[in-house]
Amino acid sequence: MDRIIEFVTTHYILVFAFLALWGAFFVIESRRGGKAITPQFATNLVNQKDAVIVDVRAADEFREGHIPGSVNIPQSQVTDRMGELEKYKDKPLILTCKMGNQAAHLGRQLRTKGFSELYRIQGGVTAWRNDNLPVSKG
Repeated sequence: MDRIIEFVTTHYILVFAFLALWGAFFVIESRRGGKAITPQFATNLVNQKDAVIVDVRAADEFREGHIPGSVNIPQSQVTDRMGELEKYKDKPLILTCKMGNQAAHLGRQLRTKGFSELYRIQGGVTAWRNDNLPVSKG
Protein backbone atom coordinates (compact mmCIF):
# COMPACT_ATOMS: atom_id res chain seq x y z
CA MET A 1 0.00 0.00 0.00
CA ASP A 2 2.84 2.38 0.78
CA ARG A 3 4.27 1.81 -2.70
CA ILE A 4 0.96 2.80 -4.33
CA ILE A 5 0.81 6.02 -2.34
CA GLU A 6 4.44 6.71 -3.19
CA PHE A 7 3.78 6.09 -6.88
CA VAL A 8 0.72 8.37 -6.89
CA THR A 9 2.54 11.21 -5.15
CA THR A 10 5.61 10.85 -7.34
CA HIS A 11 3.72 10.51 -10.64
CA TYR A 12 0.61 12.57 -9.94
CA ILE A 13 0.44 13.95 -13.49
CA LEU A 14 0.49 10.45 -14.94
CA VAL A 15 -2.17 9.26 -12.49
CA PHE A 16 -4.35 12.30 -13.21
CA ALA A 17 -4.05 11.73 -16.97
CA PHE A 18 -4.98 8.07 -16.53
CA LEU A 19 -8.08 8.93 -14.48
CA ALA A 20 -9.14 11.63 -16.95
CA LEU A 21 -8.81 9.25 -19.90
CA TRP A 22 -10.63 6.53 -18.01
CA GLY A 23 -13.52 8.90 -17.23
CA ALA A 24 -13.64 10.18 -20.81
CA PHE A 25 -13.79 6.61 -22.09
CA PHE A 26 -16.87 5.85 -19.98
CA VAL A 27 -18.62 9.07 -20.96
CA ILE A 28 -17.99 8.51 -24.67
CA GLU A 29 -18.95 4.85 -24.48
CA SER A 30 -22.22 5.61 -22.68
CA ARG A 31 -23.18 8.22 -25.29
CA ARG A 32 -22.62 5.85 -28.19
CA GLY A 33 -25.73 3.98 -27.13
CA GLY A 34 -27.72 7.19 -27.09
CA LYS A 35 -27.91 10.10 -24.72
CA ALA A 36 -29.41 9.12 -21.37
CA ILE A 37 -32.58 11.10 -20.68
CA THR A 38 -35.24 11.20 -17.98
CA PRO A 39 -38.79 9.98 -18.58
CA GLN A 40 -39.99 13.60 -18.47
CA PHE A 41 -37.53 14.63 -21.17
CA ALA A 42 -38.68 11.63 -23.26
CA THR A 43 -42.25 12.90 -22.98
CA ASN A 44 -41.11 16.34 -24.19
CA LEU A 45 -39.31 14.80 -27.17
CA VAL A 46 -42.41 12.83 -28.17
CA ASN A 47 -44.66 15.89 -27.86
CA GLN A 48 -42.34 18.46 -29.46
CA LYS A 49 -40.28 16.50 -32.01
CA ASP A 50 -42.56 13.53 -32.73
CA ALA A 51 -39.96 11.12 -31.32
CA VAL A 52 -40.58 7.38 -31.51
CA ILE A 53 -40.14 5.16 -28.45
CA VAL A 54 -38.75 1.69 -29.16
CA ASP A 55 -39.14 -0.87 -26.38
CA VAL A 56 -36.65 -3.76 -26.67
CA ARG A 57 -38.16 -5.97 -23.97
CA ALA A 58 -39.65 -9.36 -24.79
CA ALA A 59 -43.21 -9.34 -26.15
CA ASP A 60 -44.72 -10.81 -22.97
CA GLU A 61 -43.08 -8.13 -20.80
CA PHE A 62 -44.28 -5.48 -23.26
CA ARG A 63 -47.88 -6.73 -22.99
CA GLU A 64 -47.71 -6.56 -19.17
CA GLY A 65 -47.17 -2.81 -19.40
CA HIS A 66 -45.48 -0.41 -21.79
CA ILE A 67 -45.15 3.26 -22.59
CA PRO A 68 -48.20 4.36 -24.61
CA GLY A 69 -47.42 4.62 -28.32
CA SER A 70 -44.14 2.73 -28.06
CA VAL A 71 -43.07 0.20 -30.68
CA ASN A 72 -42.01 -3.24 -29.44
CA ILE A 73 -38.98 -4.76 -31.16
CA PRO A 74 -37.49 -7.37 -28.81
CA GLN A 75 -33.70 -7.35 -28.50
CA SER A 76 -33.51 -10.87 -29.95
CA GLN A 77 -35.34 -9.77 -33.13
CA VAL A 78 -33.60 -6.46 -33.82
CA THR A 79 -31.44 -7.67 -36.70
CA ASP A 80 -34.42 -9.36 -38.39
CA ARG A 81 -36.69 -6.34 -37.93
CA MET A 82 -34.19 -3.56 -38.69
CA GLY A 83 -36.29 -2.61 -41.72
CA GLU A 84 -39.12 -1.51 -39.41
CA LEU A 85 -36.79 1.00 -37.79
CA GLU A 86 -35.57 2.44 -41.11
CA LYS A 87 -38.79 4.46 -41.50
CA TYR A 88 -37.95 6.30 -38.27
CA LYS A 89 -34.42 7.29 -39.34
CA ASP A 90 -35.38 10.96 -39.72
CA LYS A 91 -37.02 11.14 -36.28
CA PRO A 92 -35.53 11.08 -32.81
CA LEU A 93 -35.52 7.51 -31.47
CA ILE A 94 -35.95 6.90 -27.76
CA LEU A 95 -34.85 3.43 -26.73
CA THR A 96 -36.08 1.75 -23.59
CA CYS A 97 -36.02 -1.60 -21.84
CA LYS A 98 -36.69 -2.74 -18.29
CA MET A 99 -33.77 -0.93 -16.58
CA GLY A 100 -31.91 0.85 -19.41
CA ASN A 101 -29.04 -1.59 -20.06
CA GLN A 102 -30.27 -3.37 -23.19
CA ALA A 103 -31.32 -0.10 -24.79
CA ALA A 104 -27.70 1.11 -24.85
CA HIS A 105 -26.65 -2.02 -26.74
CA LEU A 106 -29.31 -1.41 -29.40
CA GLY A 107 -28.28 2.24 -29.60
CA ARG A 108 -24.74 1.24 -30.52
CA GLN A 109 -26.10 -1.04 -33.27
CA LEU A 110 -28.36 1.68 -34.64
CA ARG A 111 -25.58 4.26 -34.64
CA THR A 112 -23.58 2.03 -37.02
CA LYS A 113 -26.67 1.85 -39.29
CA GLY A 114 -26.78 5.64 -39.65
CA PHE A 115 -29.26 6.64 -36.94
CA SER A 116 -28.05 9.91 -35.51
CA GLU A 117 -30.59 11.20 -33.00
CA LEU A 118 -30.68 8.44 -30.38
CA TYR A 119 -31.76 8.65 -26.77
CA ARG A 120 -32.34 6.08 -24.06
CA ILE A 121 -34.52 6.39 -21.01
CA GLN A 122 -32.30 6.25 -17.97
CA GLY A 123 -33.76 3.53 -15.75
CA GLY A 124 -36.00 2.23 -18.54
CA VAL A 125 -39.67 1.41 -18.07
CA THR A 126 -39.04 1.00 -14.34
CA ALA A 127 -38.11 4.70 -14.08
CA TRP A 128 -41.15 5.56 -16.21
CA ARG A 129 -43.43 3.74 -13.76
CA ASN A 130 -41.66 5.21 -10.73
CA ASP A 131 -42.43 8.68 -12.09
CA ASN A 132 -46.14 7.71 -12.20
CA LEU A 133 -46.36 8.20 -15.95
CA PRO A 134 -49.06 6.35 -17.92
CA VAL A 135 -48.58 2.69 -18.86
CA SER A 136 -50.62 0.75 -21.42
CA LYS A 137 -51.36 -2.95 -21.20
CA GLY A 138 -52.02 -5.42 -23.95
